[in-house]
Amino acid sequence: MVNRKDLNPDASPQAAFGARLRSSREAHRWTQEGLSERMGVSSGHISGVETTRKTPSLHFAKAADSAFGLLGTDATFERQWHEMQHGSLLEGYPEYVGYQNRAAEIRLFETGVIPGLLQTREYASVLADAAVQRGDVTPEQATERVNVQIEQQATLARTPPPLIFAVLDESCIRNPIGGAEVMDRQLSRLLEFAGQASTFLQIAPYSMAERKPFRRLVYLLTMPDRSLMSYVESQTQGHLDRELSSVLPLVRNYHQLQIGAASQADSIAMIEDLRKGTLR
Repeated sequence: MVNRKDLNPDASPQAAFGARLRSSREAHRWTQEGLSERMGVSSGHISGVETTRKTPSLHFAKAADSAFGLLGTDATFERQWHEMQHGSLLEGYPEYVGYQNRAAEIRLFETGVIPGLLQTREYASVLADAAVQRGDVTPEQATERVNVQIEQQATLARTPPPLIFAVLDESCIRNPIGGAEVMDRQLSRLLEFAGQASTFLQIAPYSMAERKPFRRLVYLLTMPDRSLMSYVESQTQGHLDRELSSVLPLVRNYHQLQIGAASQADSIAMIEDLRKGTLR
């Protein structure tokens, strides 16, 4: 083959993505033009991704999964794309998202910021822009992150929808992300969420103090077969866990959290008072 560029998958995450794309294509005995027809992107773009001259997008990764029959598996190009975008900070998160999209029940706890499933695009964009300013991500990566986050919210619209339990630390609704107008629209979004038939919202008030079992993000999934898994994040990495010995204590603590948190009615009242400026 003329002008065939050797690929080194160890050179970078992008190079690993490109090398895998080429090896998968060649395993199917497809030319770049043949894959182009199956993915709906130009053969030149495929060549660019394989040789790292072009950076794959989320749309590109999903199109590759469709072409290679990887949708719904644990070895998708989409998962590799997420890992390439977010690195070790969100290790395990792409896999978590795959399970979240099939879960029967989703339990969320957050502190400081509204969980991604409940964020408005404006709120998510403010957080992404801040990551750009810190130098954590590029503007392109920030845009992709927001798009991914909003796409994940399709989980809420499934038929039948999953049961979603969200307990938010009081700091989530008081932290003025993006200023008053952004927060007002975000709080309105929380009220809409609480009004759905398959969703439950509670605020864990500051007064819970030491009785609050979690000090960081905790997500819990119950799958259709009733198996359980957890996803937690520290400042430097995320971890998906399916071992019952470590997941069950988190489930028990989550139930204790729900018992101590404000009821949904009282939580809604807190949010409405905060929007009016009457909550102290």
